[in-house]
Amino acid sequence: MYSISKKINILKQAQVAKNFFSNEEIIPSAVTPFTCCDCGHENSIEIIPYKSGFPIFQLYNEDKIVSKSELLQNKVVTETSNSMLHFGALTVNNLPTLYFGTDCQSCHSKYFCVFSYGEKQPGLTVLQISGIWKYE
Repeated sequence: MYSISKKINILKQAQVAKNFFSNEEIIPSAVTPFTCCDCGHENSIEIIPYKSGFPIFQLYNEDKIVSKSELLQNKVVTETSNSMLHFGALTVNNLPTLYFGTDCQSCHSKYFCVFSYGEKQPGLTVLQISGIWKYE
């Protein structure tokens, strides 16, 4: 799990086995496999609440790594509703949104995962994986 600091091009979305977790499913972490677009190897990601990920703002800030429009076109994130803008201009499910980079364990293709985590309503905490995308 790493942050991305150089400009990237989003290539294609990988298949994720499960993308929505709630309440007890998140404790101590959310784990799901994804399939590499290049070699078909099944990789696993683990998201630990409050420990995994980096703010999505780092990716689109001043278009240094990837542009807002590219993130929106690839359906990585959506524009945040006006009442939730304190979470940033782009989010998943209007919740705090994070990302991290990962590699295929077999062919070492580069991927990034985008997810949101937070309390959607009282008593309902959700972790939603927007997806995992191959990049170069």
